Amino acid sequence: MGRSQETQNKKEVRNKKEKKRKDKAEKKLARKDNEKRSMDDMIAYVDENGMITSTPPDPSKKRKVSLESITVGIPKQDKSQKPDPIRKGVVTFFNESKGFGFIKDSETGQSVFVHVRNLLEEIKENNMVSFEVEMGLKGLTAVKVKLFK
Repeated sequence: MGRSQETQNKKEVRNKKEKKRKDKAEKKLARKDNEKRSMDDMIAYVDENGMITSTPPDPSKKRKVSLESITVGIPKQDKSQKPDPIRKGVVTFFNESKGFGFIKDSETGQSVFVHVRNLLEEIKENNMVSFEVEMGLKGLTAVKVKLFK
């Protein structure tokens, strides 16, 4: 009596669930078949160029590497080659009413944000200025900005 009152929509839902259940069982069987592979099929090798291959490397191309020649991490920088903290650049944009602008660094070509509170002298667009760079809330910020003479 339960199936006689079944609507078309209920039949579709039941058929979809059965199809999903069958698909899931098929996928499970396929996975079990794939798991029966041997361990040799799963091994990968790295050749002398650093490329991953399925064939073992040629022992004649093997070379010795000394443990001291391997560096892990960032190499230490020489303190004598400290970059100049004072940079030069051109004011590409400056809005006096809002109090901010941007300076294009002449060395790196980066655009650096500048705020009116970090100005030592009044600046305008296309002025050559000298400044220092600090990390601000949203990126690099120019501080101690003054006209370059």
